[in-house]
Amino acid sequence: MIAKNIKPPYYAVIFSSERTKSDNDYEQMADSMMDLAKRQVGFLGVESARSELGITVSYWESIEAIKNWQKHPAHQIAQERGKADWYKSYAVRICKVESDYFFEK
Repeated sequence: MIAKNIKPPYYAVIFSSERTKSDNDYEQMADSMMDLAKRQVGFLGVESARSELGITVSYWESIEAIKNWQKHPAHQIAQERGKADWYKSYAVRICKVESDYFFEK
């Protein structure tokens, strides 16, 4: 589902990843992190897709909200598990969204 009803300016965290073959509770952790992120102050929405390359874009009110999420103890555990078990590689990009528009039939 496309995240809508967010008024610019806001911030986007783009997480692109290549997975390893190991599953090792990945889906449980991903669901847990999604639920936890949604409860964080400053969280605005999320979009995610996965095939060979996974891309998750989360939207935040501020850089401070992003830093607080990055430092959350449960999120840090998930980050370490990701490096050890689930990801061959990943990239995190943070950008400020100045404008947006949508199309829908």
